[in-house]
Amino acid sequence: MIKDLTQGSPSKILIQFSIPMFISVIFQQMYSLSDSVIAGKFAGENALAAVGASYPITMIFMATAFGSNIGCSVIISQLFGRKEYGKCKTAISTTLIATLVLSLILTVVGLLVADPMMRLIQTPADIFKESSLFFKIYIGGFAFLFLYNVATGIFTSLGDSNTPLYFLIGSSVGNILLCLLFVGRLHLGVAGVAWATFIAQGIACILSLVTLVARLKQLKAEAFSYFSFSVLWQIARVAIPSILQQSFVSVGNIFVQNLINGYGTPVIAGFSAAIKLNTFAITSLSTLANGMSSFTAQNVGARNYDRIKKGFHSGIAMVLVICLPFVLSYAFLGSQLISFFKVDSSLGLATGIHFLQIASPFYFVISVKLLADGVLRGAGSMGQFMAATLTDLFLRVALSYILAPIFGTNGIWASWPIGWIAATILSMYFYFSGKWKETDVLRE
Repeated sequence: MIKDLTQGSPSKILIQFSIPMFISVIFQQMYSLSDSVIAGKFAGENALAAVGASYPITMIFMATAFGSNIGCSVIISQLFGRKEYGKCKTAISTTLIATLVLSLILTVVGLLVADPMMRLIQTPADIFKESSLFFKIYIGGFAFLFLYNVATGIFTSLGDSNTPLYFLIGSSVGNILLCLLFVGRLHLGVAGVAWATFIAQGIACILSLVTLVARLKQLKAEAFSYFSFSVLWQIARVAIPSILQQSFVSVGNIFVQNLINGYGTPVIAGFSAAIKLNTFAITSLSTLANGMSSFTAQNVGARNYDRIKKGFHSGIAMVLVICLPFVLSYAFLGSQLISFFKVDSSLGLATGIHFLQIASPFYFVISVKLLADGVLRGAGSMGQFMAATLTDLFLRVALSYILAPIFGTNGIWASWPIGWIAATILSMYFYFSGKWKETDVLRE
């Protein structure tokens, strides 16, 4: 249901809006984790490593989807907050058309660069073929994933966090069942994992687009255009910096993955399991930040800045509470969690445990940054948002290469909290400076 986030108690609105998003993340990460668990259980440690090795490359393409999601969400939310429903519908239609074209172009590019990219990150020979196959099937369904991701962003921009939850539950359950069928019963290995994602995401994409079109009829508006270059430019002013930021992060992750690949398949498998768990935590923490972003954007459109501050203060308390179970479980139950992925070697197990023990206590720090980022992003202050995120990335990559020769993989893991601390300080500085209030992303 479409909802106005500029009315009502900020803390209550944020909780009600964010809970469905948080549940969505749980299901999203559940099927993401299930890919690795099922691959490790039924196809072995090499299959787990094969899925993990291609992950940084898939994230380069997902960076475009994430960036586009942010670009359209900010513009649509602010137009909705201003009650300019005709322009809002124009922005939605323009976004979907542009997304379809861009996703098809990236699909072709991805299929052409698959093998060269796998060689670039020094994928070990014993998992190269399966890693490449996984990536090619994955990128073949990229248009579905891209459109679904953007459709989800549009729903949340309109204050509707429930509808994406329903589709994600169906997609997650479908993905797990298909993965069990293809890998566990039909023994398709890594290819089965990729095909399960392809099919589940495709169905969710089609259903979400049909529902979105029907939902937009609720917006009573004057005449609107199906495509507008001026609106596309407004979206691009936010989306392009977001895409670049996400891409830089993904490229940075490739450098780190390249470094890790040099330690062999057991370490890759252990890191793959640990990074999946870390992603689960960070994505869960990002949920409230994403809610904060939509909340901020609608209220920026309504020019209600005091309401944004109240929402931010309430969000800090909520996000710190979310951190606690992740920190405790990762710090004290790391061995059991990594073993769940069927990482059998002692080296792989130790790799995953050490990463979680080093990184997880600092979730309390990065959660604050993510919430501040939500405000900056929602206001369209992309320069400040990029500066904080790229500070984290630069330190993480640089320190990984500096510390690895001295401390081995533990030196790589230590770079995560150092980057988080520096980036959090910067994000909070930007938030308290208040310059994000001066951003006007709707200017022609």
